[in-house]
Amino acid sequence: MTEADLLSAAKRYLKERYGEDTVAMTVTQNGVKDGTGVLAVDCTVRFGGETSDWSKRFTFTRGRITDMSARRR
Repeated sequence: MTEADLLSAAKRYLKERYGEDTVAMTVTQNGVKDGTGVLAVDCTVRFGGETSDWSKRFTFTRGRITDMSARRR
C-alpha cells in the first residue's frame, strides 16, 4: 500500500465510521509496512457543521484499519 492508499483508507474510515468529512490530513509518521503498522496523522475534520483539529493514529492489519485513537489538538 502506498501512503496515498493509506490516507484514502483513513479518510474513508472516518466518513463511514464517524460521519466526519476530512478537510485536511497530513502524515506525521508512517510505520505501515506490507499493510501492517501505525499511520499517524494531524487532520482537520468537519462534523455537524463544525470543524475541529485532531491527531489520530490508525492501526492497519493486513491492509485494513483495525483500530484508531484520537486526541484533539
